[in-house]
Amino acid sequence: MTREVRTALLAGLLVCSMTGLAFASVPLYRLFCQVTGFAGTTQVGSAAPGATGRTISVRFDANRSSALPWRFEPVDHRRTVPVGARNIANYEAENLSDRPVTGTATFNVTPSQAGQYFVKIQCFCFTEQTLQPGQRVAMPVIYYVDPRIMDDPAARDISEITLSYTFYPVDRDGSGS
Repeated sequence: MTREVRTALLAGLLVCSMTGLAFASVPLYRLFCQVTGFAGTTQVGSAAPGATGRTISVRFDANRSSALPWRFEPVDHRRTVPVGARNIANYEAENLSDRPVTGTATFNVTPSQAGQYFVKIQCFCFTEQTLQPGQRVAMPVIYYVDPRIMDDPAARDISEITLSYTFYPVDRDGSGS
């Protein structure tokens, strides 16, 4: 095998490897964030462990893309909740357009150190939401703050956590809606 052929084969292998890594990077990053709580990514759980006696303030934030013709807001903007206890936060969404619109929410928790301790049991962000013209819906989030937050030197002094959602339109037909 000549040097040129070997170099061409290695270059082709490098291109294939980089392409594979590019396709795998998004799911791998998402998995990393879900496991570690990195960048404020919350955890998913099934049951709250029970109240600990400590409380923490949770602030609720709602945003939407300007391309989504909805009103979206939290019912309560702030609550003080027991760490370890099951809690519910309610958001409301309303389709202000004259056609059905599907949206999906992204979420984040700040400060980012709290993400791994903010556990969602049930959330509207796990599925696409389709609202009919003029339809208004309640969107509950069932969650708890994991008591392990009190054992983490980087997170135990956190007194307020912000749960933020941003809704975006789902583009099913390439038209932007």
